[in-house]
Amino acid sequence: MPSFQITMQKPSLLLALPPRALWTNSWKYYAYTQFCLPGSARSIPKPLVQLAVDKGYRIAEGNEPPWCSWELPLIYSYIQDVYWNVGFLRYYELKQVPNFLLAAPVAILVTWGTWTYVTTHPWLCLTLGMRRNKSDETLEKPDPGFLSPRVFVYLVHAAALLLFGSLCMHVQVLTRFLGSSTPIVYWFPAYLLQHQEPLLRSLETVPWKPLAEDSPPGQKVPRNSIMGLLYNWKTCSRVTRCILGYFLTYWLLGLLLHCNFLPWT
Repeated sequence: MPSFQITMQKPSLLLALPPRALWTNSWKYYAYTQFCLPGSARSIPKPLVQLAVDKGYRIAEGNEPPWCSWELPLIYSYIQDVYWNVGFLRYYELKQVPNFLLAAPVAILVTWGTWTYVTTHPWLCLTLGMRRNKSDETLEKPDPGFLSPRVFVYLVHAAALLLFGSLCMHVQVLTRFLGSSTPIVYWFPAYLLQHQEPLLRSLETVPWKPLAEDSPPGQKVPRNSIMGLLYNWKTCSRVTRCILGYFLTYWLLGLLLHCNFLPWT
């Protein structure tokens, strides 16, 4: 009997899983019972059967699919491989260039952030954070911001997600994949804005509080930092305009397209 079926027969293991993991594994087990166990499939209405035949889909009452004989019979892996063409470098086709362009900004942000961190703390990255160089004062008095040694684990996680998503996934989902999985996507742009935008110069004791006296003459800095940048858009640095322009454009287009059932990620 497959190990997957044995695992699902233990209620204590199911109860120990998080709600999302519980739902995902329950769905996979249900698919296993419907497609792989004899006599367990429910009757399918004839219109749906005809639709499956026309589309070339496999129905539960048909022959046993190949994934049922796997050591770990997971239907989702089979669907990704056969129907979605998910795999290593499979998405690298000329027709997918627009999708790569859509994912390019977030990929550039994570890559740039990784490079900035590695070049700032080479010894920390080389030793995977397990040994500290006593001659490095930045490690004895860590920066509380993006370049803090505590950020290292998040950066490794983000870099691994970027590498996996770029090579083995449909690249158009890379933005939401990284945006919902790692804070680096937001921490590094904030770091760039803080260190490269004059309007966001701040006191050491009160970070992120913009100083009106540090801003160029004739400009106003509202209490909200982002609104201050938007208010003085024309005089912002190129980096600031690129970052804010990307996030605002992505938010606006995503809101309009997704709500109208148009492709967006």
